[in-house]
Amino acid sequence: MTEQQQSDLLHDEVQAGTTTGLASPSVDVTSSRQNSLWSDAWAQLRRSVMFWTGAVLGLIFVLMAVFPSLFARGIDPRDCDLSNSKGTPTGAHWLGYDQQGCDYLANVVYGARNSLLIGFLGVLGVLILGVIVGAIAGFYGRGIDSVLSRLTDIFYALPLVLGIVLLRTGVLGERGPRTVAIALALFSWMTAMRLVRSQVIAVKSSDYVAAARAMGASDIRILVRHILPNAVAPVLVFATITTGVLIAAEATLTFLGVGLQAPAISWGLQIANGQTLLRTAPHLVLFPSIALTLTVMAFILVGDALRDALDPRQRS
Repeated sequence: MTEQQQSDLLHDEVQAGTTTGLASPSVDVTSSRQNSLWSDAWAQLRRSVMFWTGAVLGLIFVLMAVFPSLFARGIDPRDCDLSNSKGTPTGAHWLGYDQQGCDYLANVVYGARNSLLIGFLGVLGVLILGVIVGAIAGFYGRGIDSVLSRLTDIFYALPLVLGIVLLRTGVLGERGPRTVAIALALFSWMTAMRLVRSQVIAVKSSDYVAAARAMGASDIRILVRHILPNAVAPVLVFATITTGVLIAAEATLTFLGVGLQAPAISWGLQIANGQTLLRTAPHLVLFPSIALTLTVMAFILVGDALRDALDPRQRS
């Protein structure tokens, strides 16, 4: 084949690609697919009772954490009177009093801030660790993947409570919301890592990734621009459900004595302090338990609804 014939053949192939609507390597072919994914998902979410139930409940508790004084009717949770100790609910004090004679509605409302803060900060740490480690392991594979996967297995083998106790006593020290969130994140990122790793492995062999690499795109640009957008959907579902799980985990750790400590206010502390008074003052355990259950349920409902909406096989 002569040079002129090769040039004519290349020209015909370019013309054929133009007439059949083939995208050039410079076109971000993931954009339209992502837009379609989210528009279809939103169309289903708008019809989901489960999604709206979880979203409304979650919004109420988020507003409660951000503006506690509005929900506490301006009552200071630390304004206590021992003469009201363990008082039952009344018209003026809807949830009664705690053991120190503090208004319990104010305490439950203000407890939402630390509980949700730990949940959100913990999930942020989980996503940072999981996405970075999972993306590197899935993209580069081979030896790097083996080392990072074995590191993940080691963290999986560590008991959560034991690991947090050792970390808190040996490194973090203070029992504040940020230290509890860091401790939870360090022992909860492994599932996010495996999720992102599997998504990266599935996507990195796609044609548009090969086209981006052929055009000289760097590894970071390929990961951020072309691969990770395809992992957003499952990671978002995981993050939503994990927020509720970490809120419950904080309450569990605090109940066991390795989470927050006074003078902090949280639902876990209220449940722990009220357990010895369950027979004489059951409201001290009942009300924070209801708030905790509803909050966790809200995030799980939203996560389940997102999972169904973002999975084409679940759509009607």
